[in-house]
Amino acid sequence: MIKKFIVSLCLLFSFSALAQEGTSSPYSYYGIGDIKFKGTAETRAMGGLSVFPDSIHLNLQNPAHLASLKLTTFSIGGTYANTKSKTETQEEKARRTTLDYLAVGVPIGKLGLGFGLIPYSSVGYKIQSVSDDDVPIYSRYSGIGGVNKVFFGAGYKLTKKINIGADVQYNFGTVETTNLRYQNEIQYGTRESNASTIQGFNVDFGATYQTKLNKKLSFFSSLGYSPESKVKLSNTRFIEIIQFLSSGGISIIETEEVDVANTTIKLPSKLSFGSGLGEAKKWLLGAEVTLLNNSAMSNRFEDINGATFENSVRYSMGGYFIPNYNSYSNYFKKITYRAGLRYENTGLVIQDKSITDFAANIGFGLPLGGSFSKINIGLEMGKRGTKYYNLVEENYFNISVGLSLNDRWFVKRKYD
Repeated sequence: MIKKFIVSLCLLFSFSALAQEGTSSPYSYYGIGDIKFKGTAETRAMGGLSVFPDSIHLNLQNPAHLASLKLTTFSIGGTYANTKSKTETQEEKARRTTLDYLAVGVPIGKLGLGFGLIPYSSVGYKIQSVSDDDVPIYSRYSGIGGVNKVFFGAGYKLTKKINIGADVQYNFGTVETTNLRYQNEIQYGTRESNASTIQGFNVDFGATYQTKLNKKLSFFSSLGYSPESKVKLSNTRFIEIIQFLSSGGISIIETEEVDVANTTIKLPSKLSFGSGLGEAKKWLLGAEVTLLNNSAMSNRFEDINGATFENSVRYSMGGYFIPNYNSYSNYFKKITYRAGLRYENTGLVIQDKSITDFAANIGFGLPLGGSFSKINIGLEMGKRGTKYYNLVEENYFNISVGLSLNDRWFVKRKYD
């Protein structure tokens, strides 16, 4: 069943991931954009928790979990995001629909392999401002683009209790931003256009441990580490004299290319550790802490100022409950009910104010027929930033949908 979908969906996702505008946040102007959640809809519904092994769902956050797969798994997911951005004087709404991940996991004995494509960061904003001068100056700011990751990972079951794993990721993408200014009394306006082409590699390492505490209760723990890595940016900048047309379009009168330096941005090292306990296939509850060395981050151009970066921490807690995964008479008893909380200091500092993010999640894993495949739905409500100190507060409501399809590969048929 999976083989019939993979090729067409991979092509669809590849084109969509390159073209999509995955955020509406003005904070995405800094660094290489908003850093996206690297995980599936089911882990996101538990506050981003990644400590639990799963034999039928991919875990994209810790490659060691690939060794826990029992069936070949194909996963694809997307999010509908509804954001209300507020300042002390204004309020705007924005909606975005994005594809979040496409991945395949294949178990081969004690070894599990995984590969796929994940958006890493997104840039997407449109802002207009008017100065308070006697002759007002109108400014328009916009940005689009982001960074995507192609990854290949492997997990190995070292013992019955311990898994280890690693994955390699290639980062690529483009970011384009513009700054347009004009006055009503002046015939022409000016526009500055900046573009960056981004590429580089990074790796992740992971380990997991699980053991039985008694006949029913089990203990789980995980450890993940990503060393600091670098991406290289090829930068260009153009200054244009423009004229507004009666149709609403823009005519470029004159263009001049400005020499700007290519830059290198460090992707921060990351250390995550967590633990949990519960009864497998019944209920699980856990917590996780992620430490990021975001102070190593920088902006795309050397003359971008107004923001700095600091080390950050993310706290996640959550779990799931299944009334009766093997029920034949009651479908609702087979549903996986998930919930979680997440709080993080994003690492971005503007006007000496740290930008924080808090969210609450719930989710449902809906079985498809008599198979192990599921549709996973997650709801997330949260707030990032603040409307004070001339900053922006973002209140968001996200709906995530993930499809997890399972099949057996590499099994020799007994009958043709």
